[in-house]
Amino acid sequence: MTRKKFNESLILKIIREKENGIPIHNLTKKYGISQATIYNWRAKYGNSDMLEQGRIHELLEENDKLKRMYADLSLENLSLRKQLDRKKELSKYY
Repeated sequence: MTRKKFNESLILKIIREKENGIPIHNLTKKYGISQATIYNWRAKYGNSDMLEQGRIHELLEENDKLKRMYADLSLENLSLRKQLDRKKELSKYY
């Protein structure tokens, strides 16, 4: 089985570019695909509901990533504050 070269978000980007008026021959040269591939993708992913679902999926993934980043930074901040408090306590005795 061959590996997919294009993920869904890139396919949706190419379809949006086509819908925004970029000629197909420019897209085929830019991404190294055939016209038939673009037409097949447009038939499969082309309706507006699919584009919206793809965008929502991208936003949910980005939101999850940002939540994880925030949690990691919060834990790091908490541990640094604890270390700082310990140093302040120790400096009182010396």
